[in-house]
Amino acid sequence: MYLNREEERIYDGEYGWAKQVCMKILVKLGELFGASRLIPVESAHVSGVSYKTLGDAPIDFLEALAESCEKVAVEATLNPQSLDPKHLIRRLPENLVKTQLKLCQIFEKMGFRTSYTCTPYYVKKPTKGAHLAWAESSAVVYANSILGAWTNREGGPSALAAAIIGKTPDCGIHNAENREPKVMVEVRATLEREVDYGALGIFLGKVLEDKIPLITGLKNPTLEKLKQLGAALASSGMVNMFHYDSATPKTPTQEPLEKVVVEARNIQEAIEELTTTSTQKPDLIFIGCPHCSLREIREIAEKIGDKKVRRDMELWICTSRHVKDKARKHVQRIEASGAKIITDTCAVVTWTDKLGIKTIMTNSAKTAHYAPTLNKAEAKLASLEECLKTALKE
Repeated sequence: MYLNREEERIYDGEYGWAKQVCMKILVKLGELFGASRLIPVESAHVSGVSYKTLGDAPIDFLEALAESCEKVAVEATLNPQSLDPKHLIRRLPENLVKTQLKLCQIFEKMGFRTSYTCTPYYVKKPTKGAHLAWAESSAVVYANSILGAWTNREGGPSALAAAIIGKTPDCGIHNAENREPKVMVEVRATLEREVDYGALGIFLGKVLEDKIPLITGLKNPTLEKLKQLGAALASSGMVNMFHYDSATPKTPTQEPLEKVVVEARNIQEAIEELTTTSTQKPDLIFIGCPHCSLREIREIAEKIGDKKVRRDMELWICTSRHVKDKARKHVQRIEASGAKIITDTCAVVTWTDKLGIKTIMTNSAKTAHYAPTLNKAEAKLASLEECLKTALKE
C-alpha cells in the first residue's frame, strides 16, 4: 500500500504516538481489503459512543488519545450515547451516568462535534460525491444510496482513526466498480407505511447478505421511508447501499443480474417475525430509529394534536439536538401531551431494562430487530398511527 512522504513520517511516529497508532490502524485495514493508497475524507462519523455498547475496555486508550492533545483533522460527528440530558440522566444508576459523561468529555476534548445522533446528514449534509468515513450502518446506507456520498461501513476504531488522520483506505465502496448493483429486486408488494419499508429492508438484508441491489417497484417513497429501508437493510445484513428506480445508475453493469422477487406475504411475514410479544399494553412506545427528521417531528405533532399520553405508558420520540432546536413549536406541542422528546441517545443504546421496560412497541424495524438482544425486551412492530393510537387517550 502506497504512502506519501508525510504519511510515512506519521507511520514512523514522527508526529507522535497517537497519530502513529491511527495511521497503523488505517494501513492495516487498507492492506486487509486491498487498498492501494489512502484518500482524504470530507467527514468522519464515529460509533461506539454509548457506554452501554462500548464497555470499559477501550476507555483507557481513548483517554490516553485525548490526553495526547490530538485533535480531529476533519468534520467529525458522534453517534448516540446512552443518556438523554433532560429525561433519562436522573433515572439511571450514578456509576453508569458518571462513566458515560467521562466518555463524552474525552470525545469533546479531541474536537468531535457533540451531535450524538445516528442521522449526521440532518446536522450537515455531505457533498455529493464526497468520500466519508462513517461508522453508523444506517447513515452509511443513506449517504451512499440517497445523498450520493461514498463511504464504507467503518468500525468504531477505523472511523476514529480516519477522523484524526483525515483519510481512509481507498477500497470497497470508495471505488466505482464496487458500487454497481449485483441483484435486481422486483417489489410486487404495495408498500405504504414506514414499517413496510423497514420490513422490506429486514427481508432483503437476510437474502442479499452484502450484495448491492437495484430495487424496482417502489412508488415515490419519501426520504424518511427510504431511511427506514436502509436502516433495516443494514441491520439484518451487510449491504452498504442500494439503488432504486429513479436512482438507477446510468451505466449499470453489463452482467445479467441475479433476481429477487418480493411479494406481499414476504413483507407481512417479516413484520410478524419482528413482533415477539402478544401483549396489547407495551411499557414503552418508541419512535425515532433512526433519529426523526424535522418533517417527522412536525407530522407527529400534528397527529398528536391536543391528545394526552396514557398515564401508565411512556412515549419517546428520539431526534438530534439539531432537529429539536429547529422544531421548537412542534416539540412544545408533543411534550404538552406527556410524550418525551429524547435527544443524544435512543432506546437501543440506553439501558431500558434498568428502567423496568420489558416490552417495546415501535415503528422501527431496526429497533424491533435488536430489542430482544440489546434491550432484553420483547418487541411489537407497528405503524406510526398504531403506535400513537396505543399511546394516547381517546
